[in-house]
Amino acid sequence: MLPIAAALFSFYAAVALLGGSAGGQAAVVEHTFVVKQVYIRHLCNDTLATVVNGQFPGPPVEATEGDTVIVHLVNESPFEITIHWHGVKQRLTCWADGAGMVTQCPIQPNSTFTYRFKVDGQEGTLWWHSHVSILRATLHGIIIIRPKSGSYPFQNHQPHVDVPIIIGEWWQRDLMKVDKNFSNGGSFSDNPAGATINGKLGDLYNCSGVVEDNFVLNVEQGKTYMLRLVNAALFSEYYFKVAGHKFTVVGADANYITPYTTDVVAIAPGETFDVLMVADAPPCRYYMAALSNQPPAPDPQIPVFVSRGIVQYANDDTTGAAASGCRDGRPPPMPEMPDQHDTTTTFHFHGNLSGLPTHPLLPQLRGRVDDRLFISLGKGTICPGDRPSCRRGGGDEAEAIEVAYMNNVSFRLPERMSMLEARQYGGNAGLAVQELPARPPSVFNFTDPALIPVGPGVPLEKIEATRKATTVRRFAHNATVEVVFQSTATMQSDSNPMHLHGHDFFVLAQGHGNYDPAKHVRTYNLVDPLLKNTVQVPRLGWAVVRFVADNPGAWFMHCHFEFHIAMGMATVFEVANGATPDDTLPPPPPDLPKCIPHKKE
Repeated sequence: MLPIAAALFSFYAAVALLGGSAGGQAAVVEHTFVVKQVYIRHLCNDTLATVVNGQFPGPPVEATEGDTVIVHLVNESPFEITIHWHGVKQRLTCWADGAGMVTQCPIQPNSTFTYRFKVDGQEGTLWWHSHVSILRATLHGIIIIRPKSGSYPFQNHQPHVDVPIIIGEWWQRDLMKVDKNFSNGGSFSDNPAGATINGKLGDLYNCSGVVEDNFVLNVEQGKTYMLRLVNAALFSEYYFKVAGHKFTVVGADANYITPYTTDVVAIAPGETFDVLMVADAPPCRYYMAALSNQPPAPDPQIPVFVSRGIVQYANDDTTGAAASGCRDGRPPPMPEMPDQHDTTTTFHFHGNLSGLPTHPLLPQLRGRVDDRLFISLGKGTICPGDRPSCRRGGGDEAEAIEVAYMNNVSFRLPERMSMLEARQYGGNAGLAVQELPARPPSVFNFTDPALIPVGPGVPLEKIEATRKATTVRRFAHNATVEVVFQSTATMQSDSNPMHLHGHDFFVLAQGHGNYDPAKHVRTYNLVDPLLKNTVQVPRLGWAVVRFVADNPGAWFMHCHFEFHIAMGMATVFEVANGATPDDTLPPPPPDLPKCIPHKKE
């Protein structure tokens, strides 16, 4: 029988907080990941899914700060595979980052590769996922990095139990075809069947009267639970709440933050949050819920996805007279969720988070900025066959293919070798690489709602024109880099969760409308900015980040909405070696996979 979410999370619930190498002695954490296809039954259908070790979600990787992680990947699936260790900084181990065709060629079917890296200078929650095609829908799992000291720095509540909460989606479609559809212009008829919490759809879903299982979290009165939230979904940001309970957010993307109390967490694809929840409600059963949000029409609308689980008190007796509100057999209370089109709650949630003022990179961050980029994020069109012109603007007469872009360039992955190999061999090793422009080709009202509809009469002919290229932006070692991300309304008005591999960045400011340096530079938080690897750039708004380019390699920068990355909203940030061996990327491992040329269709 498939050991899916029930077995996986019964194991998770029993995890002691301070295991591994706590106490200062570094250890080696070793796993074998066998990737294969198995049938998983949901909604009266047996769906063939690609998973690790027969599990959905996949097995956890648990370590203590300073440990070395070794993962032997055995690919028994029919697909090319890589695994990205999302948020792990990979200091001098860029070869293990797992970004397909950026840091490595994919692992071919019936082949193996071993990932080796250290988890240094990070404590909290990260995750791993496939980084070839959209197989990460089912190929993902959590990474837990515990403090070497054995205790957490927040004072009020040391948690008693870790509880991974992975928000995902359940797909009953051929994911390779879905990926191809988006790569060829997008299709908003390709949607998941529902949302999941820890692999379970929850009791809002049923087929022929058979209700889907809930994830159940058993709690004890008075204990503190560390909810380790991961958004592994392909499509949507989610709101997460538990009826009758409040949260204290203490970590984001494996960085400690100033504790923030709230009753709702907004979590975009790629983000992770560490959240403390005290079991201080009357003993009973309470629903937890994850609800997707999306921009309102005229943006393309997709179904509303929601999943819910149960928080169940150990001393609750729903058949007796133990607790008020439980004794009469009524269903658990449901949290009051934001509206599906509410994008204000996420703006305020992310804007209210701040980091710690003691980070050692902050003095450099407050000084000279060596490189500045202004990157517009949106959708445009290219002409078939790289033609210089064609009919655009939507409608039946349009010929153009819809793509996503950064500064009107839609990213094209190389095919012959990875970009990191090209960097290693020098001179791009024959790859046709272009520099990502530092600014968009034209300045306009980026957030004008009139640009959202796709159809005749919309003045998009110049704005939507885009080109395809393999782009890179190169930085000197230890350069301070500032990036302004500007979401646009071109053909859609979605937010954009932008993820940088190999580095964390400080989030200095966010806002609605068009970024204006004359007004907005003065709003920068240079005292205690939030440190993240994924920034949620607001819908019809902007966000400013800075980072220090101190990790040599070729690092993918992309939107974590799967339809955006498949359509080209990506680039590569290349960081030069430093002056010493300690700042120089070593040669590739001897078992680095080789590229297999694909036949043109």
